Amino acid sequence: MTRSTYLFSLFCLIIAAMLFGRVIPAWTLSLATVAAANALIALGIVVLARTGNVSFGQGLFFAAGGYGVALLAHSWGLTDAVLQVLIGAVCGGLLGLMIGPLIARYTGIFFGMLTLALSMVLYGALVKTTILGGSDGFNVVRPTLFGTAFTDPRDADFMLYAVSVVTTGLAGIAATIFFRSQLGLMSLAVRENNLRVEYLGTSANRIVTINFVIAAIFAGASGALTLMAQRHIDPQFAYWTTSGEFVFIAILAGNQSVAAVFAASLALELVRSFSNLYLPNTWQLVLGAFLLAVILFLPRGIGSLWTSAKRKPSEPPPSPVIVEKGSAT
Repeated sequence: MTRSTYLFSLFCLIIAAMLFGRVIPAWTLSLATVAAANALIALGIVVLARTGNVSFGQGLFFAAGGYGVALLAHSWGLTDAVLQVLIGAVCGGLLGLMIGPLIARYTGIFFGMLTLALSMVLYGALVKTTILGGSDGFNVVRPTLFGTAFTDPRDADFMLYAVSVVTTGLAGIAATIFFRSQLGLMSLAVRENNLRVEYLGTSANRIVTINFVIAAIFAGASGALTLMAQRHIDPQFAYWTTSGEFVFIAILAGNQSVAAVFAASLALELVRSFSNLYLPNTWQLVLGAFLLAVILFLPRGIGSLWTSAKRKPSEPPPSPVIVEKGSAT
């Protein structure tokens, strides 16, 4: 399959997934919308994890995108869904561009804890800022699409579902292209040995910064999608448990496949919804057991189910030829 054919098939898959929203039950539209939004920010964590670093503070950019969209919608009346997604991505990307070069100097647990600390600093600032609603937050109006307002709840939910699926699908295609590019392969080299990357004449910090900004853009767009689905924003967007949930999805998916991120996000939402419905007092226990089962039986994530099947078994190395002393050559 050529590259153009592969990309065309991915576009067709996005359109099919969008149209599928017309036939699924109404109650699943909101669930699928949240799953697509969570998959988008988890995809950014996977992009960053390819450099060997994991961010425990993606709620920082998640909240930046959500609050940026909410303020513009409340003050200037910018309610178009597509425009809001773009605004959220820009807010997250600009914030990531400002702190990315500083974060890139650290690795491992220092990287993760520093991002978590910055996220909690924003959370504390939002809680104390009364003009933004304090700990209660504030509501926003229902979004529109290209000037069209949707009064029917079914049509409004389908519109949000379609925007979420298309946005996340396009981000998935962009991430797939990035993974196969030279910069994407260099990210794997940074994870394995960043000193050798420096010896090759490439800055490892620059590669980490680029991946960090990409993750911030995805997080900002995800914050905008979540805001449109909930029509309410509060400092919980930046809280550490929110960031931990996104890392949860990234762990479930692994870094083997982009499609695994969407599967993991949808699986998490299904498990949480049904466990909360039938086991309302112990649904966290069910989620924990689900994560433990994936770690035990699929240590490389859900994506290893199909990536390992595609990988052909390597041929055994040839046996060494032993030449005896005195034999003819």
